[in-house]
Amino acid sequence: MPTLFPNTTPENPLGLDDPTLFIQASIINGEHITRAATFVVDDPATGNSIGTCPDMGVDDVRTAIDTAHSAFQSFRATPPLQRQAYLTKLHSLILNNADDLARLIVWENGKAWPDAVTEVAYAASYVQWFAGEAVRQNGEVIAATANRSFVIKQPIGVCALLVPWNFPIGMIARKVAPALATGCTAVVKVPSETPYTNLAFVELVHRAGVPGGVVNVVTTHKHLVDVGKELTTNTKIAKVSFTGSTRVGKILAGQASTTLKKLSLELGGNAPLIVFEDADIPTAVMGTLASKFRGSGQTCVCANRIYVHESVYEAFATALAEKVKLFRAGPGFADGVTHGPLIHKAAADKVVQHIDDAVARGARVMAGGRKISATLLEPTLLVDVAPDCLLTTEETFGPLAALIRFSTEDEVLRLANASEVGLAGYFFSNDADRIWRVAEVLQVGMVGANTGVISSALVPFGGVKESGYGKEGGREGTDEYLVKKLVVMGSRV
Repeated sequence: MPTLFPNTTPENPLGLDDPTLFIQASIINGEHITRAATFVVDDPATGNSIGTCPDMGVDDVRTAIDTAHSAFQSFRATPPLQRQAYLTKLHSLILNNADDLARLIVWENGKAWPDAVTEVAYAASYVQWFAGEAVRQNGEVIAATANRSFVIKQPIGVCALLVPWNFPIGMIARKVAPALATGCTAVVKVPSETPYTNLAFVELVHRAGVPGGVVNVVTTHKHLVDVGKELTTNTKIAKVSFTGSTRVGKILAGQASTTLKKLSLELGGNAPLIVFEDADIPTAVMGTLASKFRGSGQTCVCANRIYVHESVYEAFATALAEKVKLFRAGPGFADGVTHGPLIHKAAADKVVQHIDDAVARGARVMAGGRKISATLLEPTLLVDVAPDCLLTTEETFGPLAALIRFSTEDEVLRLANASEVGLAGYFFSNDADRIWRVAEVLQVGMVGANTGVISSALVPFGGVKESGYGKEGGREGTDEYLVKKLVVMGSRV
């Protein structure tokens, strides 16, 4: 089988062009910190170890916080043009090291090579956007009768950035870039599943000229709960940004409430996708593929509940099945593979559980459905799915598309909104009136109308209900790291 597998050696075990980007350490004050206690990082495709990282505890994270707090005293005064220069240089470094960053993603996350390459470009776009935002943090002059009132924007302070495993470089870029653009400093808690891409990103931050101590990285596994609590309760932390599950987000929000920290929470989703009777079927098929199967379905904005009008159900299912059958599951470095393994066995087992539950309730497999290994599943299409299956109330977080019939607009909107979360929603229709009507009624933070791709650096990303609050991306993503201060200037009497 043709392969993109890196040329590995004992001295360069991941086959990187720049082996120094493979960092098996935490980073505090610009220095690589190791500990006797470590945890193992596995390759999801094989289950084999690819390296270790230090299992840092509460004392270590306090050191990182103190370091970031000290660095903030000077970094907050860095001129906007200098912060822009740092981010512009970082953007170039990401592009220059794109192949190595993609290799790290495949090694530790399992993504197929094309998906990993796309993620690196996605991350770079956020760094580029926030480089521009560094010089766009304008205040406001408010007219008054006697006094002059000004609103100025200032960096909020030390930020705790808790990033997920499903986008190993995309999510850290989306959090660190606005922190740097606004003059904040950070402590990043990286996931134990995918620490290496995050560490390589921060290494590039330092190579871009950002002073040591501005961005610090803590790696942990055994002490995850204690480290998370410290990051959300330590009085030197001013803001917490977390991407992850709703369950954990609620815990962190409760802990952060003790000091009333500013929070950005991008939590779980259960995205509805609706194909109306007047939809363009090829557009709907391509949009569904883009939304549902990116990253082997391991994204919070994946279409999880796919509702198709009964009059176009068979035509849509047939067209979608033809495309799904063209997908190829396998190791991420294998040439021609479109979908890599899931992050671990438990994730794959959940997908199988959802398939089995739906089939037991009358669904049938129209494409895929086979479990290839402990973590690898064929991209799967289910039809004749009952509206009360497990997958309608739980995020599948895997490569499973399940089609549910509906008859009326009122019916499908009721089903679509019958969720405690509201991150993203999608629908396909050629009726202009319906597009506006449905977009306004869907109880989600982001809507894709006739598209399955909604995220970019230029627009705000975030949800409603139990999908959290706060935005990432766009100018709103900058404001999350700033505080507005009123200055009232009086005149002599």
